[in-house]
Amino acid sequence: MGGAGFRPDAAVPRAGVVYLVGAGPGAADLLTLRAYRLLRGAGVVVHDRLVSAEILALAPADALRIDVGKSPARHCLPQAGINALLVRLAREGRDVVRLKGGDPFVFGRGGEELAALSAAGIACEVVPGVTAALACAAQAGIPLTYRGVARAVTLVTGHTRGGELDIDFDAFSRPGVTLAVYMGCATLPRLRAGLLAHGLSRDTPAALVERGGTARQRTLRGTLETVVDAAPAWVTDGPVLALVGAAVGLATPDLAHAVAAAG
Repeated sequence: MGGAGFRPDAAVPRAGVVYLVGAGPGAADLLTLRAYRLLRGAGVVVHDRLVSAEILALAPADALRIDVGKSPARHCLPQAGINALLVRLAREGRDVVRLKGGDPFVFGRGGEELAALSAAGIACEVVPGVTAALACAAQAGIPLTYRGVARAVTLVTGHTRGGELDIDFDAFSRPGVTLAVYMGCATLPRLRAGLLAHGLSRDTPAALVERGGTARQRTLRGTLETVVDAAPAWVTDGPVLALVGAAVGLATPDLAHAVAAAG
C-alpha cells in the first residue's frame, strides 16, 4: 500500500542538541570545565570570528568546523542564516557546539539563537562563559566595583543605530557607576561627547583594554579626555573594551605583566 521505498520499520533520526557555549575572552584555560568537555567531544563546531585558534584546536581533528563570524566589514552569514544552519544541523541528528566569544547572552545574540531553536523544537543548552568586561578588568587589575566608589556596573554596546549611539547617557553619567563599553572603538568620540554633555567630568578615569583575557592583552590608562584622544594611534587589530568610571582610577599594574615579572 505504501509508495516505493516506504519502510514502516525505519527509525526516525534522532534530532541533535545544540549547545550555546561561551568561549570566554580567548585563553583556553578560561573556559569552563563544561565548555571544555563539550568541545573535546564535539562533532560539529559552529564558531564566531573572535574564538581563538587555541580554543578551536581543542575540538577533535575530524570535527566539522564552520566559521560564521561577523565583523564590521565582513558578514559571511547573516544571523537568520546562522539560526537556520543550527536548526538544519540538529535536524540531521548532529549535536552542535555553537561557540561564541565571551558569554552567549552578553552581546552575543545567543538569545536570538535560543529563540529560533526553541521555535523549531530543537533541544538547546546554554553554557556560560567569561565575558570581556570581567576578563579585561581582572587581568588589568581594574576593579569594576569598589566600596564607597562604585556600586554598579553597566555593560553597553558601542554599536550605533542609524548612526547614533542608542544609550542612556544620563543614567551612565551618574556617580558610582563603572561603564564597560563593548565594540565601541569607532564611536569613542561620540561616547565621550554624550557623557560630557550629561555632566561627567573630562578627568573621569578611563581605560582601553585590547585583546583582553589573552596573553596579548594591553591596556591604555588615562582619563575620559586623554584615552579617547589617544585611541586612534594606540589601537591595533584586536577587540577593544572601554572602561569609564571612578573605580577605573584605582587600578593596579596589569596582572599579566606582574605575573611575567614574578616568573
